[in-house]
Amino acid sequence: MPKETLSFDEMRDHAEILSLKKLNYCWQKSFILSVLGGVFISFGAILSVVVSAGSSSMPYGITRLLMGIVFSLGLILVIIGGAELFTGSTIISIAVANKKAKLGQLIKNWITVYLGNFTGAILISLLIFFSKQYTFSNGIMGINTLNIALSKIHHSFFESIFLGILCNMLVCLAIWLTYSTKSISGKIAAIIFPITAFVAAGFEHSVANMYYVPIALLIKNFDPNFITNINLTDLTLNSFLISNLLPVTIGNIIGGISVWLTFNFLYKKNA
Repeated sequence: MPKETLSFDEMRDHAEILSLKKLNYCWQKSFILSVLGGVFISFGAILSVVVSAGSSSMPYGITRLLMGIVFSLGLILVIIGGAELFTGSTIISIAVANKKAKLGQLIKNWITVYLGNFTGAILISLLIFFSKQYTFSNGIMGINTLNIALSKIHHSFFESIFLGILCNMLVCLAIWLTYSTKSISGKIAAIIFPITAFVAAGFEHSVANMYYVPIALLIKNFDPNFITNINLTDLTLNSFLISNLLPVTIGNIIGGISVWLTFNFLYKKNA
């Protein structure tokens, strides 16, 4: 009977093998899998917008908890469906640290996956915009979408970096935990709690923000009939790219690398 769980040493070996496998994909495959990754994370983000819409009557913590639980759908789809995610691709740092891959290969992979994730997230943003799903329930969905986007761009540059670090520590810990089991139910259980934690705590995920903010920008700039009393002056493409996406991406890289290199050091055979 095959073993259902892996030891820490086996998990580290699996992580290294997986990091090398990712580097061996042709760029077309990496890009398409990354587009799917952006789509999948966007689905989780959409569901988090739905469950938190019109939630003013609920305590803040309960609302964030529900958002986190349903947002887990995104990483579940990525892991079980085999898509590529930029935040998870920090695992390739293991191959570089162990001198089995070059830094240039890592950077090339990250660029491909990042652009693919962005493409997938923008695709879903456009589909949601043209479907007018954000107008449901008398526009509550759209209002919530705008408020979420505003909350993300109002962090300072350095706050966003640290929020990004904390986020990807939990994301990569969730991925690491999935390596401990071969069962689908086990992998799903491993994902839910860390992902719920990062969303509930308000940490920042670059790929999720590739959906949250662009859909808000589309509503603001291309639906003049969607009238709200929300001040959207600060919601601009520049504020998204410079004040949010850039620092959050930097933070995600730092957080992800710190997790992978720690476990690689602890359980490497010659450590």
